[in-house]
Amino acid sequence: MTFTASLLNEMEKEALTTRKMLERVPDNQFDWQPHEKSMTLRALATHVAEIPGWLPLILSTSGIDFLQMEYKPKVIATTTELVSHLEESLAAGKKALSESNDQLLINETWTMRSGDTIHSTDSKLENIRHCYCQIVHHRAQLGVYLRLLNIPIPGSYGPSADEA
Repeated sequence: MTFTASLLNEMEKEALTTRKMLERVPDNQFDWQPHEKSMTLRALATHVAEIPGWLPLILSTSGIDFLQMEYKPKVIATTTELVSHLEESLAAGKKALSESNDQLLINETWTMRSGDTIHSTDSKLENIRHCYCQIVHHRAQLGVYLRLLNIPIPGSYGPSADEA
């Protein structure tokens, strides 16, 4: 199996869990946050939904400069819009990845920077893996938010305590 095929397969598997989690986000709680330093539920859930859509940027450019970009997350008003945003991001990520190849993934690098400060320079493959890790990381945060709101948590890699 190629790296590209493996990454597409993993994206699809992780999308199942991500979709289940986002479907449970209550839109009447979007502005809730567990702590003043924490993101709002809306911001966190939107971030989880957008991450698969980063793949086209990684695959078509040599990097990102956070000081030069203007980050404007999509404004989400309902849970339905949130899940639709995930589906759009997944479609964009799958398309970009399916049009890629292992040579590009392995041989080309992608740099994250803030002006002259280099955060990382890794292969495009490693950066896509980083995106997948970010999805899992922020999805786990989202699970804590839902737990604090007394919303049953769906299982990720097996049943959750709410499904047992």
